[in-house]
Amino acid sequence: MVSETELIARYGETDQMGIVHHSNYPIWFEAGRTSFFIKLNIPYSKIEEAGFLLPLTSMRCSFKKPARYEDEIIIRTSIIHFSGVRLDFKYLVLLKVDQQLIAEGETAHAWTDLNLKPVNLKRKYPELYALLIKAFEKTS
Repeated sequence: MVSETELIARYGETDQMGIVHHSNYPIWFEAGRTSFFIKLNIPYSKIEEAGFLLPLTSMRCSFKKPARYEDEIIIRTSIIHFSGVRLDFKYLVLLKVDQQLIAEGETAHAWTDLNLKPVNLKRKYPELYALLIKAFEKTS
């Protein structure tokens, strides 16, 4: 499954050179993940209410072309690795007008309980595990 999130680059996200500052891309990735879970019909807030967290363990971003103020952006989010304990996402950041690649990135996460102890989602939350396996299979 691929989730698409649309946004517009805001003035406050730009730097002195008039381009979107690199510090905004992790925020855009998070917006992509949020939309991804909503598209799965299980908002992240419900996952937390069930007693599970998905902390970030690593992140990578490669910049290809600058984004500028008021550019319409699409964040394409998909799963690239999933196990009962780990979940990794890929992001493509595109200009909406012509689909040019602005940046691409990946984030790695670990499923934990509220005390940040690793959990096996397949055993502890089988309904969510099944949804994620299905979403992963659609992109594999």
